[in-house]
Amino acid sequence: MQEVRVRFAPSPTGPLHIGGARTALFNWLFAQKTGGKCILRSEDTDRERSSHEAEQAIMRDLAWLGISWDEGVDVGGPRGPYRQTERLDIYARFARRFLQDGLAYQCFCSEQELAEQRREMLAHGETPRYLGRCRNLSEEDRARLLAEGKKAVVRFRVPSGSIIKFKDLIQGEIEFAGEEISDFIIVKPDGTPTYNFAVVIDDHLMGITHVLRGEEHLRNTPRQILLYQAMGWKAPQFAHIPFILDEDRTRMSQSQGNVSVDEYRKRGYLPETVVNFLALLGWSPEGEQEIYSLADLVEHFSLERVFRSAAVFDEERLKRLNAHYIKKSSAERILDLALPHLVAAGYVESATLEEQRPWLLRVVAAVKDGLTELEQIGEQVDFFFTPTVKPQDNKARQVLREEQVPTVFDSVLEHLAALPELTPEAVRTELRRISRELGLTARRVYMPLRVALTGRTQGSELFHVISILGLEKVRERLNAALALR
Repeated sequence: MQEVRVRFAPSPTGPLHIGGARTALFNWLFAQKTGGKCILRSEDTDRERSSHEAEQAIMRDLAWLGISWDEGVDVGGPRGPYRQTERLDIYARFARRFLQDGLAYQCFCSEQELAEQRREMLAHGETPRYLGRCRNLSEEDRARLLAEGKKAVVRFRVPSGSIIKFKDLIQGEIEFAGEEISDFIIVKPDGTPTYNFAVVIDDHLMGITHVLRGEEHLRNTPRQILLYQAMGWKAPQFAHIPFILDEDRTRMSQSQGNVSVDEYRKRGYLPETVVNFLALLGWSPEGEQEIYSLADLVEHFSLERVFRSAAVFDEERLKRLNAHYIKKSSAERILDLALPHLVAAGYVESATLEEQRPWLLRVVAAVKDGLTELEQIGEQVDFFFTPTVKPQDNKARQVLREEQVPTVFDSVLEHLAALPELTPEAVRTELRRISRELGLTARRVYMPLRVALTGRTQGSELFHVISILGLEKVRERLNAALALR
């Protein structure tokens, strides 16, 4: 049985987009599921926009998600090189072969001529296509044009009357008529191969058996199949993953920086959150399960359950998943991940970090279960770091004006002062005892305390807040709150 070989082949022109990350994940899952290999190839022929830094960032983001590769630009392999700019001589060799065998020809039409032809066809209600003006140039004409210094592209000679059929592993049976495809460019004037030409050569020479990619590449597929047929090569199996739509049902753009993997990491999304979310973005598992680890996904993933229609990016689901994974994580891990946000907020200094760490762990443990993004942590812990707090809104101010507040505060200070240690468990016991002794509901005891100590009516578990602040700070804040009545 032939070994499955898939590839993820990003262009290093910018950050890894959520859509690209999903494509990489589906390729990796398919390889893991089938015992195959995953190849990372860099399609960097756009020299003006490609950069080594972007390539490194893409690999860093993939590794952060837990996606690995068996062969690629950094680890090498038997079928390299794995950067297209290092394979230009290979493309040039095949281009010469195409020209010699009459499978392609040089086209000298200028951009202005092609633009004028396009305008005329649109004016007559026709679909713009290349009409083959240079298809049958004589050797003499070609030699003359080259001698005149005319620049030429190389066009593939599309066989007339051809019908291209293939079975897409996600989209089903697909058919294109040859008339829809005019002779297309395979080599640019500077000798650089076009996407369709390079990708066919690379996929064949690298032994790619399955091409899993975004639906935007569907219209490239018939051109690539024609190239495979011209070379006498077996085409891989294709699977086109549906588009991702924004919540307003418009297509998510690759250029949107706010939907890059790096952006979500900076906002404090955990890698397992992003992986879980991406898997559910176009793939439907059996049953109602929503939480999937990478190992779970390898076990359950199949192309048969990938949607044919577009998937909608559900920001609320992403936040819900992140809240789950933050809650599941240890305070130690969340503190380490949240440190950049705490430093940026001015709450932590590198010089005193180790000294503060035990106390910071208690703070993080108190607030993490209420977080959906780690970048929120600064606003959730601010009251631990400020000397005083004030009611944040009118609702909070009204709570402090309730008639039972002075009695509650006096009783709380009396009970807490009698405790040998202010543990969360001991505080919980005392607050419940106060509620019973005063004949008050928990809300009428807890809410004024929360406002006085944190300035807000909702937030971290009150018992932990009191334990972390300590008796003296609690006393100061309760007295300050009484002064505001």
